[in-house]
Amino acid sequence: MNPSPITPKASLAEMETRLRQALAPSELRLQDDSHQHAGHAGAREGGHYSLLIVSERFSGLNRVARHRLVYHALGELMQQGIHALAIDARAADER
Repeated sequence: MNPSPITPKASLAEMETRLRQALAPSELRLQDDSHQHAGHAGAREGGHYSLLIVSERFSGLNRVARHRLVYHALGELMQQGIHALAIDARAADER
């Protein structure tokens, strides 16, 4: 049986562009952690990333609603290029 094809990782630049356009963050730190997951079964399904994002758009929203905004901004990259995304989403007054 042949192993499943490897899904290409999402581009950090494309991810950042989408997040900036959709959420206008005052701070955005996106890190590719894929090297820490080499050999992990999920590594074949896209990259592993960590995100710290601060935006006024998150004011008054709970954690789930904030994550939904991030997922929406990233669109199809969540199914085609991102296997795991650790999100720290804060409102500006939560720095």
